[in-house]
Amino acid sequence: MAQRFHGYNFEREVLNSSEPVLVDFYADWCGPCRMMGPLVDQLSDTYAGRLKVGKVNVDEEKLLAGHYGIRSIPSFLLFKDGQVVDSVTGGVPESVLERMIERQVA
Repeated sequence: MAQRFHGYNFEREVLNSSEPVLVDFYADWCGPCRMMGPLVDQLSDTYAGRLKVGKVNVDEEKLLAGHYGIRSIPSFLLFKDGQVVDSVTGGVPESVLERMIERQVA
């Protein structure tokens, strides 16, 4: 299951992670975000040990969302070595996220 990232643990869990990290920027009221939630959790299980997967609630973490220029949700950012290496916005098919992940995960 995807973990929750907050301002207090984002640097440790995402920016300083030894493995790539997929971050789902979402909101509880967002229909497409709710639709993507089970897929995000599934990806966390599928790539366990090779990819960290987590979520950031944009309503609770406005500074983080603003820092990464999140203007539309859901937005998925893929981090590697502390840098955003890929991103996609919206309710996308599973294959889109898998291709994005596979390009970064060994």
